[in-house]
Formats: sequence, structure tokens, C-alpha cells
Amino acid sequence: MSLTDPNDSLERQNEKLLKIAESLMRRVEFGTSQSGAAYAQFERAALLEKRVRERTLELERTLDLLHDANAQLARANEETEAARRNLADAIETISEGFALFDPDDLLVMCNSRFCRDFNDTARDLKPGTSFDSYVDRVSRSAQLHLPDHQDRKTWSKIRRKRHKDRRVMFNVRLQQDRWLQVSEHRTTNNGTVVLQTDITDIMRVERQEQAKLRDKQTRMIRATLDHLNQGVCIFDENARLVGWNQKLSTLLSVPARRMRIGASFIGLLDDLDDAFAFTRGMDRAAFRRWAVSEGLRQPISFEVRRGDSSVLHIFGRAMPDRGFVISCTDVTAEREAAQKLYELNEILEHRVHERTIELEDALSAAERANASKSRFVAAASHDLLQPLSAAKLFIASLSDKIDTPHEQAVLSKAETALGAAEQIIDALLNISKLESDGLSFDIRPVALRDVFDPLRDEMEILAAQKGLTLKIVDSSHVVETDPSYLRRIVQNLITNAIRYTDHGRIVVGARRNGASARIEVWDTGPGIAEADQKSIFEEFRRLDTKASNNDGLGLGLAIVERACTRLGHPLGLWSEPGRGSCFMVNVPLARDDTADQALKTLASSPLGLPKAGLIVLLVENDAQLRRALSILMESWGVSVIEAEDADSALELMQDLQITPDAVLLDYQLSPGATGTQLYEVFREKYGPVPGAIVSADRSADLRHETKRLGLQLLLKPVDRSKLVAFLQDTAVNSAQ
Repeated sequence: MSLTDPNDSLERQNEKLLKIAESLMRRVEFGTSQSGAAYAQFERAALLEKRVRERTLELERTLDLLHDANAQLARANEETEAARRNLADAIETISEGFALFDPDDLLVMCNSRFCRDFNDTARDLKPGTSFDSYVDRVSRSAQLHLPDHQDRKTWSKIRRKRHKDRRVMFNVRLQQDRWLQVSEHRTTNNGTVVLQTDITDIMRVERQEQAKLRDKQTRMIRATLDHLNQGVCIFDENARLVGWNQKLSTLLSVPARRMRIGASFIGLLDDLDDAFAFTRGMDRAAFRRWAVSEGLRQPISFEVRRGDSSVLHIFGRAMPDRGFVISCTDVTAEREAAQKLYELNEILEHRVHERTIELEDALSAAERANASKSRFVAAASHDLLQPLSAAKLFIASLSDKIDTPHEQAVLSKAETALGAAEQIIDALLNISKLESDGLSFDIRPVALRDVFDPLRDEMEILAAQKGLTLKIVDSSHVVETDPSYLRRIVQNLITNAIRYTDHGRIVVGARRNGASARIEVWDTGPGIAEADQKSIFEEFRRLDTKASNNDGLGLGLAIVERACTRLGHPLGLWSEPGRGSCFMVNVPLARDDTADQALKTLASSPLGLPKAGLIVLLVENDAQLRRALSILMESWGVSVIEAEDADSALELMQDLQITPDAVLLDYQLSPGATGTQLYEVFREKYGPVPGAIVSADRSADLRHETKRLGLQLLLKPVDRSKLVAFLQDTAVNSAQ
């Protein structure tokens, strides 16, 4: 509670406070000393005086701040008024109508051009007028030209709805063909700026340009329609003709008086004479229903035939304005061509059928001829091997009796020539087997070590003779294949590498390649050009044309390619001229990775003579081969008992009343008799005797049969070292 009246002036308040202080001082001086109240009053008075002085200073500072604020407010009002005047002057200079509405849609300001064209209703617009009031006034103006399908209330409703969008721009048509473009923009405080632009001149120029364009388009459309090789007619939404070309009248033969603007579709359809026959599921009634349909028309396509002379294709499609277009195309030539093509196709199909039958007969004949050729090659090879084997044995028997170097050289050349012939016949026999349909393989787990080790012993000598280094890397892989054919494939690849490599080395090995083992044969030969890498697998094809026949006739790789194909082992080749080559064969790995010891090649025995005194029964139907074998074995001190067939051999054994130490039997003795059958009969009579079958048959069946009987198989032409090994084993067993 204040001791003075705040409404008093400062001087009056000071005067009152001085009187209060003086009164308090007197009371303090004259008060009783026992109570001490006067002194307390004095303290309160002093405290009040201090507070009064502080309040007085604060009040003075507040008054100073108030005076400064009033001065700043005055200056701000002056600046605001100046800015308003400048803004008003600025928007007044705009050639468009301008209005600003605040966030509450109340008019803030506008220029004199705003709603000038609606002066009959909107002349008294002033700040504070609402946006809805502005729209109502414009909608009631007589200057507003409304579309035929709108009234003023509807226009006002649409205008308010547009106002809700953040950015609006539309055209408003006025009386006397005048136009305004109205645009609205939102301000940052969610107010609205409205601009009204007079675009009457722009609209009139645009209409003139559109009229010119329509005239030009009409001429272009007319020129286009007349240029078409089709008849075209255009109908509006009421099925009235609005355009056509001359080709239509020519195709349909419609009278010229009927082809006019506004002609009905029904009338034109009725003008078509009865010579027009509708096809493909369409008739006159269905065509009429399609044209007068009020719903959505689907495209139609059909043909009409006029007599027997012409065929017309009719195509109809609806337009966006519910009109439709019909085109008419003369397809007579196409239909005649299609008919001729159909007839020609029937003739061709008949000829193709006949030709197919002929080709099937020719193919069957070719297959029979190929089979006959393969059988002939196999039979011829077998027959050729008989005298060839005899010749080799005769020469082998002479080699131990001739001492002069010259005769030894001639004999060596003869052996070389016979060896080359033997290789060729053996290769032809292999190819004929690989091409035959009855070929069967002995597919089983094979340890690559069992294939590589014998080849290392055989091929290192050949490589050393040419000054080459041959390295065959040991492998622990076990693969699924035919062991004899795999050995032949690898042997041919190594032989080929040795033959065409002049210096360097040859490396053979196998590495794992997914689920298969890839056998690789690397050489440092001349390499093979990319253009020749396919042709080298052809028969009798050698890239080295200077090579002699003793170097082979180009059958080794042909055998490799056919064997890999029949076994299903992919064959690959990498080669670069000047660097060397690498042949690769992918063989599937065996499921059980344990080395299979079933396949064991015959070990080469030393060429020492067997123990003398052996008695060998030789049964061979070829006289020359029988005599050559006898001479060769007798030169080693072996007693040979010769027989031509099974019956004579059994009779001879019965007459002599002896049991031979070994039997050497030809496989094909006579029609219906084999060496294995003879051995079974001989074993029943005389017990088990060491024996060997001599044959050119390299089939797996014969190998299994000889293995079952415990016989050795000596392939023709008979190898001298293998024959020696057989006799040595017999001599050792006899000595025991």
C-alpha cells in the first residue's frame, strides 16, 4: 500500500513524504522511552523513504523508455505509411488488376484496375471485403458471359472451389467477345494475391490461327484421303457422312448424288446392291446395328465379295467424339495370291512328303552301307593281319640266322615297313569299331596310375630316340571309363606329341576339374594355328606334309576324337604357333576314390630264349601264319605240334598219346568253332594246360572269355616279346 497518491505530481508526492517524515521524527523525539514504539516508527519511516527514492528513480527511467518507444513508434508509423503509399503507387502502375487478401480472406488492398470490367457490381470493393463477397459480386455482373450449361450460382460455386487450390489460373469470358485471365497465388503467410489480365487480343489472334490451321488441316486431310489407295468415309456421332474420298465411290459404285455431306449411313448401306455378299460372320443387319449403336463401338473387320470379280476388306473403328471411320480395301489380288499359295503349298507338302520318304530310304541305305563298310573294314583288317603276322614272324625267325650288317639293315627296314602297315590296319580296325553301333565299353573304376605307369615305360624310349624329355606325373585319381580305350587315347596323344616335337620336352599329367579329372598332354612342338585346330581330327590329315608314311597317316587323332565322343569324355585343345600345344581329355571321377587294380597291362618280358624242351600244340587255320609261328618257336628250341582245326588237333593228340606243355590256339578256327571252345574240350580230356588265344578280335567279350578260362590273349599281329613271355612263364611252371 502506497503512502502517497500515485496520481499526484512528483513535487506533491515529495512534499507529502517530507511532512510524513517530520511527523514521525517528532513522535520519535517525544515518545515514552519505555515502549520503544517511536523508534520503530522511525526505522519504518527511514525504510519507506529509501524505497520511495528507489521507486522514484525507476519511474523516471520508465518514463524515459516510454518517451523513446513513443518516438520509435512514430517513426515506424511514418515509415509504414510511406511503404503503404509506395506499395499503392507501385500496384497502381501495374497494367493488370491486382488485389491482396489476408489469411482470413479479407481484402487488404487493390488497384483501380481490379474488377474494372465488373464495375456494375464490384465498384465499391474496399479493404475488409471478404473473398466470398467479391466472388458473389462478380457472379452477378452483367458483363460475365456464362457457358450455356452453367448458371451464376454454379459458376460462383466452382470459383470458390478453385480458390482452395494453392495456385489457380483460368480464363473468364466477358460480353462483347472479351476475355480475362485470372490467376491466384498463395503468399508466405497464407494470404492470396489475385491478378486479372486482359487477354482479349491474344484469344482473338489464337482463334484466327486456329481457323487458318483448321482450313489447312482440312485441305491436308482431303489431300491425304484422296491419296490413299483405300476407300475411306467418316461419320459423326449421328451416323451422318462428314467426309470421304473418291476411291470409296469407285470401290462401292455408290451414285455420286448419294455421296454428300449429311447423308445417313443407313441410306448408303441400302444403296449397296445385292451383288455384295458379306462374309466372316457379318451381315447387313449386324453392320447396321454396329453403326447406330449408342454404346462403345468395338473395331470390326470383315470382307464382302462382289460377284466373282472382286473381294473388299471392310474395317471400322470408333472415334473419341462417338463418330466412326470406315475403310474399304480391294484385296482381290491378295486373296487370289493366297489361294494360289495354298494350292502351291499343298503341292509342296506332297512333294516334301515324297522327298522325305526318299530321304528316309536313302538314309537307311547309307546307314546300311556304312555298317557294311565298317564290317568290311573289320573283316578286311582281320584278314590282312593274318599274312602280316606271318610275315613278321618269318622275318623275326630270320633275324637270329643272319649275321651280315647289310642283310640285317634290309631285314630291319622290312620289319619297319611291316610295322607301319600293322599300325595302319590296327588304326582302321579301331575306327571301324568306333563307328559301329554294336560297340560296347567296359566302363569301370580305373586308377590313372595303372594307365600312366606302362605308358611311361613304353614312351620314354621313343622320346629318348628323338632327344626329347618325357615326364609323366603320377596321379592318384580314379576315373570311370573303359581302361583299354583310355590307354589308347593317352597313348595316341603322347605318340602324336613325340612325332611332331623336334626339341624340348613333353609333360603328361592329370588335375582335378570339378567332378572330373582332366588329363593333359603338353608339348613344346611347333604349335597349331587356330584355323587348323579342327581339321587335325580328320582322317589322313597331317599338317606336316613332309612327313613320311612311317610317321603315321594321320589316324591317331581321328581315333582319339571318335573314342572320346563315344565315351562321353570332352576333348579340348590349346595351341599357339611357336610355343606348343596341349591336348586335354576330361574323364569323370569314380564315386569311390580307391584305386582299381582289376586292369593290369601285360608287363614286357626280356627277350631271352625260353628253356628248351617245351612241347607246344599250335592250332591255326591260316597255313602261312601257322608255319611262321612254328619256325619262330622252333628256332628257340621249342617242339611244335601243328594242327589246322579242332578235330585234327584232338585226333593228333590221341594218336601221339602225349600232353603238351602249352597250347597256342587261333580263336576263329572254322565256321562255328572257336579256340576257347577247343580249349574247354582239351581241358576236360587232359586237365588244365597253360594256353593262349591268338586273335585279331579286340572286343571286350573275348577278353572276358579268355580271363574266365585263365588264358592269355595274344593279339594279331603277334608281338614277339609277348610270345616269348608266354613261353617263359610256361617253362618256369614246367620246371616247378
